[in-house]
This record gives sequence, C-alpha cells and structure tokens, in this order.
Amino acid sequence: MLGVLAAVWLAACAVLFVWPPAETGAPAHADAVVVLSGSSNRLPPAERLIRRGVAPALVLSTSPSPENGAPETRLCRDGVYAGARVICFAAAPFNTRGEAETVARIARQQRWRSLVVVSSTFHLTRAKLLFGRCFDGSLSLVGAPKAWWELPEEWASETAKLADQLLVHRGC
Repeated sequence: MLGVLAAVWLAACAVLFVWPPAETGAPAHADAVVVLSGSSNRLPPAERLIRRGVAPALVLSTSPSPENGAPETRLCRDGVYAGARVICFAAAPFNTRGEAETVARIARQQRWRSLVVVSSTFHLTRAKLLFGRCFDGSLSLVGAPKAWWELPEEWASETAKLADQLLVHRGC
C-alpha cells in the first residue's frame, strides 16, 4: 500500500512539478516580466526575456534583507536593465501569496494587463494558482531549472504548500 501511495505521489510530482501544465512560455509581448524570490536561477531567464524585448518592465521580488553582492541588488539600485525599467519590492508577507498580492497591486497602479512570471519550474503550478487569484489580466509562466538533487525536497515542500492553497487558504 505504501508503495502505491509513493508511486501516485511521484506521478503527481511529475505532472505538477517536473512538466507542469502551468508552464506556458513567454508571449511575444507583455507589460512586465516578474521574477519571484527564492533562487538565483530565476533571474537569468527573465533577463533573456527583457533583452528580447518581451516587456518594458522587470519586476523583482527581493528578500527583506537582500545580499549586497546579489545581482538583484545591483538591478534595484540601477533601476534599469537593457532599456527596461526595474521595479523592486519586498512582499509582506514574504511568500508567494504576498508576492502575488503585491504584484497585482503594482499591476493595477501601472495599468498592466499582461505579465510573465518567472520562477523555478517546480513552483509554477502554485504560482499560477496564486497569481490567477490575484491578477485578472493575461498571465504567462516561464520555468527556471533547478539542480536535480534538490528536487525531491522541493517536491515534498511544494506538495504541502499546494495542498494548503487548495484546501485552506483559498483567497488572494
């Protein structure tokens, strides 16, 4: 019985976290590219999208206590990247739900109707759920790879967080 449950969980992880249907890729144009906090692997795909001219704004979710040498710190200080305006924020609460709420607020202020959200691939299913609840415009999601040896721990954590969002914390 335990083996069957483990097999079902692994199959669900493959669908939700390895090859998530939430991952849409980037459109030709959006109002902003949003990078969620949590891993340094998320910024490079967003920078490539900005260099391609996908959006005129790069929105970075930063840690409440950012590292001085981090690329995000430099981008936030400079306020511009490859011709795009850089907007930085520290979500409160500092979690994906807080990021979705804050970005939705910024989007309303800026009158944005389309976003590209960049996060780790394993995180896209929950990010789409939360951003879909908070932002009523067009939403695209782009995944950033993570080292394979980190994935089982991420899958376990993401399973619990997704269950919480589906069953307990259902609002924006």
